[in-house]
Amino acid sequence: MKKSNDHTSGIVIEFDSGIIPAPYSHVYRLSLDWSNAELLAELELHYTDREDLTEDEILDEGFTANDDFSFKGSLDSVWKKVVSKEFEKVKWSGRQLEDGGLNLAAIEDGKTSSAKAPADQEAWQMLAQDVIQAIYETSQKEAPLTVNYRQVTNENSLDCSITMNFSNREAVLVSNKESKVINWEYAVQLMKLVFSPDYNYEIAKETAGTKRGSYIECGDGYWHELGKGVINIDTSFDAVGMIKDGFENLIEE
Repeated sequence: MKKSNDHTSGIVIEFDSGIIPAPYSHVYRLSLDWSNAELLAELELHYTDREDLTEDEILDEGFTANDDFSFKGSLDSVWKKVVSKEFEKVKWSGRQLEDGGLNLAAIEDGKTSSAKAPADQEAWQMLAQDVIQAIYETSQKEAPLTVNYRQVTNENSLDCSITMNFSNREAVLVSNKESKVINWEYAVQLMKLVFSPDYNYEIAKETAGTKRGSYIECGDGYWHELGKGVINIDTSFDAVGMIKDGFENLIEE
């Protein structure tokens, strides 16, 4: 399988969640074709093995009665550069996947080559999920995620927000009523930190705190105080402190 972009005009990603139980188990096929000026994406996503579940059981897990999704359309060309660059340096595992996972195939001269398993499964699964999120936003199935942050000191109160636009791979910071694009990877790592602690919704509030402290709202309308309503799961990893540092570094810039 050639990896040079001189020959490759797109890739096909196929994924099977494997032994994960329903209603979470799913498969998808994602085709990305950059043979023309536009990046054409096709996605077929299907949730599996739900026959033995009641609708209430599915709804209780946060799903709907039909979560299957199809898309065919253009994505922002920024994704061509990201995906093709990763494909150029892909390393192969040399083995068949038996319990689910992700396979890749190149599109060359209008034909799709045999699929192989990349060695770095986690990285490719994360990249595919990012592209799927871009599809969700492009098709308006989902809105971009916005996380709000407030820092209250004895002197003043500072508010900022980060909006993650996967559709064009831009992270937008709004602070002091000014908006600017910030480094995408920095924003991604900060969002990973944001969703790693434990959030206590029993003491969450619908308005931001006004007393000295740091507060965060993760896109669902509920405000949490870091260190009280947001607690580290692993005492050896201070995610809460790193979240504070991550936002305060942006506020101070």
